[in-house]
Amino acid sequence: MAEGVLSPGVNLEAFSQAIAAIQALRSSVTRVFDCLKDGMRNKETLEGREKGFVAAFQESLHSVSRDLGELERLSNLVGKPSENHPLHNSGLLSLDPVQDKTPLYSQLLQAYKWSNKLQYHAGLASGLLNQQSLKRSANQMGVSAKRRPKAQPTTLVLPPQYVDDVISRIDRMFPEMSIQLSRPNGTSAMLLVTLGKVLKVIVVMRSLFIDRTIVKGYNENVYTEDGKLDIWSKSNYQVFQKVTDHATTALLHYQLPQMPDVVVRSFMTWLRSYIKLFQAPCQRCGKFLQEGLPPTWRDFRTLEAFHDTCRQ
Repeated sequence: MAEGVLSPGVNLEAFSQAIAAIQALRSSVTRVFDCLKDGMRNKETLEGREKGFVAAFQESLHSVSRDLGELERLSNLVGKPSENHPLHNSGLLSLDPVQDKTPLYSQLLQAYKWSNKLQYHAGLASGLLNQQSLKRSANQMGVSAKRRPKAQPTTLVLPPQYVDDVISRIDRMFPEMSIQLSRPNGTSAMLLVTLGKVLKVIVVMRSLFIDRTIVKGYNENVYTEDGKLDIWSKSNYQVFQKVTDHATTALLHYQLPQMPDVVVRSFMTWLRSYIKLFQAPCQRCGKFLQEGLPPTWRDFRTLEAFHDTCRQ
């Protein structure tokens, strides 16, 4: 193609040829990868296969280099759109005859475009963050403002009487779950939650904030030799060790520091879903056992049962 004088704006003919050059370049690159994929074939001797492979690979690389050079040549002929974006009086800078030496207008235009794009993406990020606000625990359990106490303490250190009232209300909510509260080390509460005849859970609390949980079988011993709750020993059964790990994950999920009573209620509701630990099938595979274990995972939103591998 003979190089001519470029008209203002985009050279449509060169633009069309550049598209064809891009297609040719893609075909050349594809041939390079096909050559690498096929390797040394169709030759009887090893030396013949090596020479054939090297020759074909060099020819493919030359084709890529040739097509890339043609594309670069055509890109210079395409031209650029006229920068006629009105930026008030700053548009007069584009009339500077020495724009190549002092490209103020083009730099200003680039900064203006970048600022608009930044503002657009910031608006999208703000909308996504607002959708993921800390409302999931409250909305999930359907807690209304009428059911909450009118005056709730907002500090981290809550009165023991307030903690006792919250635990007592939760105990009355679930008939198949019994909660025993004790304070062996001062004001910090420790709960022994018995869920039917399925399992027992030791919940260590700091005020109304749950620090850790240990899940054991219904027939396992949960006390030490001196009669205190054993908060360090694991369960002897793998199924309850799995449930302990899931309970720790649930503590990280149910987080709402402004309303700790809602967090405790949400966690206890999730824990109550294990009442059918050995009776509910997996909602994905439909099996009761997988690798000798029942479905130990409970979805935080729907409370449905899943095997640990099926929930992925």
